Parts: sequence; C-alpha cells; structure tokens
Amino acid sequence: MNLLYTASGFVVGLLVGVTGVGGGSLMTPLLVFLFGFKPAVAVGTDLLYAAITKTAGVFVHHGKHRSVDWRIVGWLALGSLPFAGATLYVLKHLMTVGKEITGMITFTLGVALLLTASALLIRSVLLKLAAKAPQVDDEHSNPDNAGRFSPRWEKIATVLTGAVLGVLVTLSSVGAGALGTVALLFLYPRMSTLKIVGTDLAHAIPLTAVAGLGHLSLGNFDWQLLVSLLVGSIPGIWVGSHLSAKIPEQFLRPALATLLMIIGVKFVLV
Repeated sequence: MNLLYTASGFVVGLLVGVTGVGGGSLMTPLLVFLFGFKPAVAVGTDLLYAAITKTAGVFVHHGKHRSVDWRIVGWLALGSLPFAGATLYVLKHLMTVGKEITGMITFTLGVALLLTASALLIRSVLLKLAAKAPQVDDEHSNPDNAGRFSPRWEKIATVLTGAVLGVLVTLSSVGAGALGTVALLFLYPRMSTLKIVGTDLAHAIPLTAVAGLGHLSLGNFDWQLLVSLLVGSIPGIWVGSHLSAKIPEQFLRPALATLLMIIGVKFVLV
C-alpha cells in the first residue's frame, strides 16, 4: 500500500464528503497530473473505485431513505450499459490495431471535466427551480407526474441520457455524479432532491462496474492504487460529510468548478 496514494484518497474523499461532487472528477486528474499515471490506467482504476464506494451510499439511500426510483435507474441503464460496452469494444479494437488511444481518453476526460464544472455552476439554479415545483415523494404516487415530458418521450429522453453518460463515464470515469444529477434535475423537475441523488447513485454503480471491469480486461488497472485509495477515501468521506454543514457551499462549489474547468482546458489542449 502506498501512503501517498492513501493520503490522496483521503483528500479526495474529504472533498467528496463536503461538496457531494463525484470522486472521478477529482481523482482521475490527480492521478494523471500528480502521480503520472497513464490516463487509461487512471480511468480504469477510478471506475472500480467508484463502483465500490458508491455501493455503500446506495444501501443508505435505498434502505434508510427509500430514495431510489428503480424505474428510472432501469431506463438510464438501458442506454448506458450497452453504450459502455460498445465504447469498450471500440477501445479494444483501437488497441488491437495499434492506434494510440491515450489522446482520445485524455480529450474526453477534458470535455467531461468542463461539462462537470458547468453542471456544478448551474446545479444550484436547477435546485432552486425544483424546490418551487410540487415534488413527488410518495412511492405509491403516479411516477409519470414527476417528469418534464410526456411518459413516452420521458422514457426516450432518459434512455438517451443514459447512453451519453455511458460513453462519457467509460472514456473518462467522470460524469456519473454531477452530470447525472443535473440531467435528472432537468428531466424530473418535480422529483425530490433526495430521490434525484439516490437514483443517480444507484445508476452509477452498474455503469462504473461494467466500465471498470472492461478496463480491467484491457489491462488499464492498478490493484495497489485501488486498495490505497479505498483505505484513504473511506475515512475522508466520513470526515467530509460531518464538515459539510460548516463550510459555505456557495463559496466552495464555484471554487471547485473553476478548478475543474482549468484542469479540463488543460486536458483538452494537451
């Protein structure tokens, strides 16, 4: 176990606990820039790291809060999982013919970071708009009442959203958290924030697991790194969640979004 990796896991876990931002948008750039990992290895390791850490969160949301809409999770997965598989197939084919895939992964990572930074900036606006709309919390209520579109187009829009997330997350390990939450806030403005977070978290688990296992099969993985990150991040998330109420979110989120935007531009221009 590497203590530097563990310390980095603690810092990222701390920030995740305080801000609620997915670890991928913070962890992957850190692994590439600070420790010099190849983007593909950083992405692959972070995906399985995310699948493990998010599982604990879903147990809380589903078991304690009953805040997972499994119907929407299914629609998202209908788009994300096949497209994640297709993306992995393309990556494998590019590796087979000897083409350089690092540039594609790096560029996609940069784009995903820029989108995540934008999502952080508009998330508060969407939350305020959602708070003004009547929310649907009762699991026995008509689920179609929570959507922005008609039931037919709602399903299509959700599946397409899942497809976009499937490609982005598989290529960059970024997007399952912030981008997924913002997409759901737009699609289901009358759904409670708690249920939005729980649903997005539940969908992220199979997506990051499938994408992570795919990268593992391609050799884009580091076991020592994964264990070290988990050892550090779990207490970091615990400490951060307790500090979150004491740190002004209106200052922290814009600062974090600015940082992600700067890193995203750097990745895109590499």
